[in-house]
Amino acid sequence: MDATLETSEETGFYDRNAAAKLHERIEKRQQVLAEDVERRKEARQSQSVAEEKSEYFVSSFNAERAGIQELLSGCSGADRPTVTQKLEEATAKMTQLQKFLNDSMIFLSQYQIRVAQGALQKLQASLNETREEALPKKKFAFRSRTKAAEKVSDSPPPSSETVSSGVTKVDEATISAQTGFSNISNESLTMTSEEIQSRDVLLTHLTNCKVRLYGSPSTLHLKHITACEVLCGPVATSVFVDHCSNSVLGLACQQLRTHNTTDTQVYLHVTSRAIIEDCRGVSFAPFCWSYPTLDQDFAASGLDQDRNNWSQVDDFNWLAAGTPSPNWTVIPEADRKTAWDP
Repeated sequence: MDATLETSEETGFYDRNAAAKLHERIEKRQQVLAEDVERRKEARQSQSVAEEKSEYFVSSFNAERAGIQELLSGCSGADRPTVTQKLEEATAKMTQLQKFLNDSMIFLSQYQIRVAQGALQKLQASLNETREEALPKKKFAFRSRTKAAEKVSDSPPPSSETVSSGVTKVDEATISAQTGFSNISNESLTMTSEEIQSRDVLLTHLTNCKVRLYGSPSTLHLKHITACEVLCGPVATSVFVDHCSNSVLGLACQQLRTHNTTDTQVYLHVTSRAIIEDCRGVSFAPFCWSYPTLDQDFAASGLDQDRNNWSQVDDFNWLAAGTPSPNWTVIPEADRKTAWDP
């Protein structure tokens, strides 16, 4: 009798223990299922939000693009002041549209990003074509070199053959300018405010030169610049850099576009955002060149001296949102140049 009771009690103990473990497993399973349901719900909500953001981007992007196209269409047959105003407005809207795309990349698909970038490139080409047609440049001609304050050059001005060669290369790049320097090595080159006078300036095929551009150009083009130091006063619109290497640039402008450039330092004042493409080893710091009439030239250019986005650089070859581009860096403060001229 005692043995049967002991066995029964022992069996009951084990039965109750097994039931408790089973109940615990059921509760854990229910918890896992509930968590899985919640994750799926959050994923659907997240996808829905991303789709809504994507739809908003596409709608807004297309509307802004249509507005820019309308501005460009309005340039046909208009007088010069009206054309100038519309082109300036279109350029500003282009900058805003590029920023809108950059800020939206985190939730856009790679396909949507490629489509938007392609549309922007076509729009930029249309803007350039409209500017060339509505505001044609005067015939290209280089001005003679000016003696630099820091180094007097006794070399004669460029020959007619040199100028002709410069024009040929410029035509290949479909760039025109009214004044500048071309095909020069190992010299100090200077242009005064009077020589620039809101003209377009072109520097091309310069090697180991020290260039000082005082005043406020309308635009600045740098092409095939090697081992040079180029400082320029405030540029009213854009600076275009292409095939620049091992150089130091000091620039103030509304927009900077840099292509095919390597191992170059840029001391920059820019009121929109800097853009690089097919570049590597480019580094940035705030513009710090100064000369007596700098404030007057800033006023003439229309640039805001208090607005400088020098460290906001968009790399068109780097689409990884949230990860810095390896193609550009900020120059450490201890390594920045502060003294430019004796």
